[in-house]
Amino acid sequence: MLKIYGTSRSRATRVLWAAEELGLKYEHIPTAVQDARKPEFLKINPNGHLPAIDDDGLVLCESVAINLYLAEKYGKAPLWPSSIADMGRVFQWSFWGMMECEEPFITLMMNMFMRPEGERDKAAMAKASETLKAPLKVLDDHLKGKNYLLGNEFTLADLNLAGVVILGSMIQYDMSATPNVVAWIDRCLARPAANKARALP
Repeated sequence: MLKIYGTSRSRATRVLWAAEELGLKYEHIPTAVQDARKPEFLKINPNGHLPAIDDDGLVLCESVAINLYLAEKYGKAPLWPSSIADMGRVFQWSFWGMMECEEPFITLMMNMFMRPEGERDKAAMAKASETLKAPLKVLDDHLKGKNYLLGNEFTLADLNLAGVVILGSMIQYDMSATPNVVAWIDRCLARPAANKARALP
């Protein structure tokens, strides 16, 4: 049986959400972020990061890589597209979210909530907030006239990218200048599988 290590308050949410969307039977092994550095977990992922999975002996880490693997092994259209072109778009948007948006969102989160007030880097926060404007505008323009990234069907591209943009919702980042993004992330997070994954430990 598929085992998923992590907490819904980490990048493991993306994997739990994917497992729910795919209708997989899995064992969730709640693992706190701080426990990822413990010797027993380092045997699973020596990088000391969440999440990780064990799928009948195949151990993988990195949330987006895990989701692409699960979708390829277990997925069907529309979640996992049947055309090569649309698969390429899933890869594009999945990696785009990590490269263009995740780091500035993490910078904001760390300085707004994780670090003591006296250690918060206001210059880094301002830079991160400014950096996000360009990719969110790109995403907003792409979503004009579409419910989801590839059209009117929710796919793994939406799940993986929403797993990054959700950080903006969590820190209450002002995305009002990109209303298509706001509507899209609300649609994604309203899905039953997303709610179930986010409710897990």
